[in-house]
Amino acid sequence: MSQTLSASTLLAVPLAPLVGSLLAGILGTALGGNLIGRRLTHSLTILGVFVAFVLSALTLQSVALDGARFNETLYTWMVVGGLKMEIGFLVDGLTAMMMVVVTFVSLMVHIYTIGYMKEDAGYNRFFAYISLFTFSMLMLVMSNNMLQLFFGWEAVGLVSYLLIGFWFNKPTAIFANMKAFLVNRVGDFGFILGIGLIAAYAGTLNYTEAFAKTDELALLTLPGTGWMLVTVISICLFIGAMGKSAQFPLHVWLPDSMEGPTPISALIHAATMVTAGIFMVARMSPIFELSDTALSFIMIIGAITALFMGFLGIIQNDIKRVVAYSTLSQLGYMTVALGASAYSVAVFHLMTHAFFKALLFLAAGSVIMGVHHNQDIRWMGGLRKYMPITWITSLVGSLALIGTPLFAGFYSKDSIIEAVNESHLAGATFAYYAVLAGVFITAFYSFRLYFLVFHGPERYDQNPDAHHDAHHDDHGHHDAHVDKPHESPWVVTLPLVLLAIPSALIGYFAIEPMLFGDFFKDAIHINLERHPGMEELAQLFHGPMQMAWHGLSTAPFWLALSGVVLAYYMYMVNPALPTAIKRVAQPIYILLENKYYLDWFNENVLARGARALGMGLWKGGDQAIIDGALVNGSWKLMAWVSSVVRRLQSGFIYHYAFGMIIGVFLLMTYFVWLNK
Repeated sequence: MSQTLSASTLLAVPLAPLVGSLLAGILGTALGGNLIGRRLTHSLTILGVFVAFVLSALTLQSVALDGARFNETLYTWMVVGGLKMEIGFLVDGLTAMMMVVVTFVSLMVHIYTIGYMKEDAGYNRFFAYISLFTFSMLMLVMSNNMLQLFFGWEAVGLVSYLLIGFWFNKPTAIFANMKAFLVNRVGDFGFILGIGLIAAYAGTLNYTEAFAKTDELALLTLPGTGWMLVTVISICLFIGAMGKSAQFPLHVWLPDSMEGPTPISALIHAATMVTAGIFMVARMSPIFELSDTALSFIMIIGAITALFMGFLGIIQNDIKRVVAYSTLSQLGYMTVALGASAYSVAVFHLMTHAFFKALLFLAAGSVIMGVHHNQDIRWMGGLRKYMPITWITSLVGSLALIGTPLFAGFYSKDSIIEAVNESHLAGATFAYYAVLAGVFITAFYSFRLYFLVFHGPERYDQNPDAHHDAHHDDHGHHDAHVDKPHESPWVVTLPLVLLAIPSALIGYFAIEPMLFGDFFKDAIHINLERHPGMEELAQLFHGPMQMAWHGLSTAPFWLALSGVVLAYYMYMVNPALPTAIKRVAQPIYILLENKYYLDWFNENVLARGARALGMGLWKGGDQAIIDGALVNGSWKLMAWVSSVVRRLQSGFIYHYAFGMIIGVFLLMTYFVWLNK
C-alpha cells in the first residue's frame, strides 16, 4: 500500500544544506566578521549535506520498498486570478533517485574540498557556495510546480556563476562565468516561454494539474500559426534544457567553466546543473509525448552533441577539459534517449554518469595536486606507482565511462543505443550511428588520457612551465621547483573510493527496477502505441548478467575495445604517430582546435551584431526618435507655436479691435455662404 511521506522530513532535506551555507557564508567570511574558522565552517556544511543525504536515502527506501509518495503544497505565495504560485514537493521514484544522487555526490565533493582547497584564501566562501548549490538543486528536483522549478533552475545558474568565477582575480575565470551566465540566459528565455504557454493555456503551474489537461492541449494550435501548441511548448522547454544541459549549439559555456576549482567542476558536471535539463524533460514527459516533431528535434540535437563534442575531446591536453568534453558527449547520449521516448533510460544514464563522472573529475583534481598543479597531460606519465589509489579509481571510472560490461556505464549506455535502434521516429537512423560512433571516440580519448597520465615514461620533470618562477597554478600559487608526484591525502582519496563503488556496481543492480520495473511507473509517462521502443527493449532483456555476457559480442563492445587498443598503440607503442597524423590532417586539427569556430561566430557575429543593433537602436531609436523627435521635438514645436501666438498679444486696443472686425466679417461671410 502506498504511504505518505512526512512533509517536515522532506523540508529538512533542502533546508539542511541551506542552513550550513548561511552559517558558513555569514559567520565564516568577512561579511559576518570571520567569527568561525575553517574547521567549523567545513564541519557545519558537511553536516548539513550529510543530514540531507541520510534523509534522502531513507526517502528513497520508503519510495522503492513501501511505495511511499508525496505531492502537496506547503506554502501559497500568491494567487493571481486563478493562477496559484506555490511552494510544494512532489516525491516519487524520479525525485527520490535524484535526491540521493545529488546529496551523495555533493557530500563527496564537500569532503574532497577539505584537501583540495586547504591553501585557498576563499576556503569558507567556497563551502558556502557549494552548499547553496546543493540547496538550489534539491529545490529544483523536489518541486511539484513550474514556479519552484524555475526558481531552482535560476538559482543553480546564479551559484554556478559565482563558482566558475570563484577566483575573481583571474580574467579567464571572469570571462568564463559571464559566458556561462549569458548562454544560459538564451536557453532560459525559451524555458520561460514554455512555462508561460502552459500557464496561459492550462491555467496552472502545478505539474499534476497541467498534465491532467494534456489531452486538451493536444488539440490546440498556436494562434496565428498552424503549429501544434504542444510542439511549441515542448521545443521552448527543450531550449531551456539545451542551455542548462549544454546541448549544441548552447554547449559553449561548459568547457570554459573549467576555470573554476576542480570540486565545482565535478559538482556542476556530474549530478547537478548539467543534468537539470535531462531531469526536466523526463519530468515533463506527458507533454513531450504528444509531439513527435519535438522528440525528433531532441534526438537529432542530442546525436550532434554526442558525436561532435566527442571529437573535440581527442585533441585536448588539459586533463579537466578532456573530462569536460566527455561530459558534453554523455549529455548528448542522455538527450538522444529522451528523444527516443526512453526517458527512464536517459535518467538511468544520468544516475550512473553522475557517479563515474564525479569520480573522474575528482581523480583529475587529485592528479593535479599530485603533480603540483600541472594540468597538461603531456607532462605527466608513470603516475601509477606514485598515486596508486588515484590510479585504480581512475581506471574504474574510465572503464565505466566507455561501457565495459558489468560496469555501471555499460548498462545505461548500451540501453540508450538499443533504445534508439528500436525508435521509429524521424532522425533515429542518424542518431543510432552517431551514438555508435561515439562509443569508439569515447574509448579513444578516455584511454588516451589514462595512458598518458598513469603509464609510459615519467614526463612531469620535463614540463617547460614547471621551471619558471612565474608558473601560475589553478590555485593562484607559485611553484619554483618540481618535486616527485605524491598521493593525495585521505580526504581526497576517500571520496574517490566511495564513488568508485557505485561506478562499478550500481548499473548491475539498478537496471531491472529502473528500466523494466515499476520504479518510475507514476513519474514517467510513455505513449506505448506511438512509441513502443521501451516495450521492445524489455523483450530483449533477460537479466543484467545475460546482458553483460551478450554485450561481449555486440558492436559497442568491439568499438570500445578498438578505441582502447588504438589509444594504447598511438600513445604507448608508437608515440610518433599522433604527430604524423596531426601534420597530415592539419585542416581538421585546426577546425577541432577552434571548436568548430562556434566561439568565433558567437563573439564576432552574434555579439558584434547584437552590439551594432544595440547601438543602432540607441542612436536611431533612443537619441533620434525618442529624445530628438518626441521629447526635444515636442518642446521645440510648442516653443515655435508660442512664439507665433505671442506676436498676436501686442497689448494695443486697436490691434484687438481690428481682429474682432475681421472675425465678424469672416463669420458673416460664412453664414451668407451657408444660406445660399
